Amino acid sequence: MANPIDLYFWPTPNGWKVSIALEEMDLPYRTTLINIGKGDQFDPAFLKIAPNNRMPAITDPDGPDGEPVSVFESGAILLYLAHKTGRFYGETERDRIAVEEWLMWQMGGVGPMAGQAHHFLKYAPQLDPPQDLPYAKDRYRAEVARLYGVLDRRLAQNEYVAGEFYSIADMAIWGWASLWEGQQQKLEDKPHLARWLATVGARPGVQAGRALHAELRGDHRSKQAQGVLFKQ
Repeated sequence: MANPIDLYFWPTPNGWKVSIALEEMDLPYRTTLINIGKGDQFDPAFLKIAPNNRMPAITDPDGPDGEPVSVFESGAILLYLAHKTGRFYGETERDRIAVEEWLMWQMGGVGPMAGQAHHFLKYAPQLDPPQDLPYAKDRYRAEVARLYGVLDRRLAQNEYVAGEFYSIADMAIWGWASLWEGQQQKLEDKPHLARWLATVGARPGVQAGRALHAELRGDHRSKQAQGVLFKQ
């Protein structure tokens, strides 16, 4: 049996990308919780692995040439694991181009924009003092809607995001898109996105990765958590 990969994790959409990938790829792993509401991401030991003080991160004892390697940034981790296993990356060079296009689309678009939508729609109005900013709420709600329109049109032509095969691009996007209600989105006009959300969400590996320490998922509305998350 392979040595387990160390996963540094908290149950968020970015964390789910990697927990889902590890489950889908049947890779053994052990989890170290990085409580982002308490500031674990700033611990000097963790910063040696993830210098941008963000989780997830991994350490693989069986890295290139059999030597340990640490990887930070969720997209880079997905690419690393796909290369390591030869799975969920397509069969041809054209497949891989499509996977990388949509993975980068998630990293540069859906993740940041949906994250900002969550912040201004859910958290900012609860700050002390409240920051209820109509312009910011409208801006990010509308941008997430635009991105999900792009995704719906893509999925009208393909079963999965990169084509007719399930890939790390689907793993990257699903966690964020599954929270569409909290982003104040609607699916009535996006039937292909709704179909894809249900299809991907029914996969046992996705369900297992999403369930990892789900009991710890909170709304971070305490003053301590807000101070750590939003003022650093």
